[in-house]
Amino acid sequence: MSPADLPTVHAAVLRWYDGAARDLPWRRPDASPWGVLVSEVMLQQTPVARVEPAWRAWMERWPTPADLASAPAADVLRAWDRLGYPRRALRLQDCARTIVAEHDGAVPVTEDELLTLPGVGAYTAAAVAAFAHGARAVVLDTNVRRVVGRALEGRALPPPTLGRAEQERAAGYVPADAATSVRWNVGVMELGALVCTARSPRCADCPLRSRCAWLAAGRPADEHAARRRTQAWHGTDRQVRGRIMAHLRALPGTPWATGRDLLTVGAGGADPAALPDPAQPGRALASLVADGLVVAAASADADLYRLP
Repeated sequence: MSPADLPTVHAAVLRWYDGAARDLPWRRPDASPWGVLVSEVMLQQTPVARVEPAWRAWMERWPTPADLASAPAADVLRAWDRLGYPRRALRLQDCARTIVAEHDGAVPVTEDELLTLPGVGAYTAAAVAAFAHGARAVVLDTNVRRVVGRALEGRALPPPTLGRAEQERAAGYVPADAATSVRWNVGVMELGALVCTARSPRCADCPLRSRCAWLAAGRPADEHAARRRTQAWHGTDRQVRGRIMAHLRALPGTPWATGRDLLTVGAGGADPAALPDPAQPGRALASLVADGLVVAAASADADLYRLP
């Protein structure tokens, strides 16, 4: 992609976004920086359809970092519900506490400051700096990387791991003007989510189809296919952890549950001894305790567990 072609590419994506963008609450002008940060944490590995109602309920309940910082952890985990990876909920609460303690309750503005918050990595820091504060940033989620890799560089899919060279190339594609760069970032992200998808790209609907390097090259196959790992769910420790957490969230208040009951729940109602891996429910429960998502009774003999 020649630098001279970039203004045309930018304009095509921005025109498309103006007409195709989804009306998401965290994109609206009245969304607070805190609301943007919450959305970015929730959207990690969770689709928009599941995040939107959870985000609305969350922001109604905890509209500021101070509100979340003082909430009981059990309530936070219940509100997280089925968004997955519940450690994100506790990291978000730790993040809120840090914002209150070190930033007077206001979400930091710069990427460097944002990176000091618990659970905030390079992508989230860039996204919040751009979408909450209007800064020029290089926002690289999976969708952005896929569109840039295909349309501008001719690759079917980006490498499994984001490297420095890819980051530097992506930075060169971002418009220099801050306001335009924000719209470019969200526009490319939306294009990847709705049109330039991983498995079934709708190339006929793409605003970059006449300039797409991947199409021009004959849609070459994924050169990194052998390096990719698919994440299973059924039968994994993650599934067992999810069953245990769902059971504890459904209990009113923060009552104790017996370890025996939780192991049975983790086994899907079966006798854990009958599983192909009999140790799996116990291992999953122990990992939840280690992650701070479940609390064990102080007495080693009690065999009781609850939400924090």
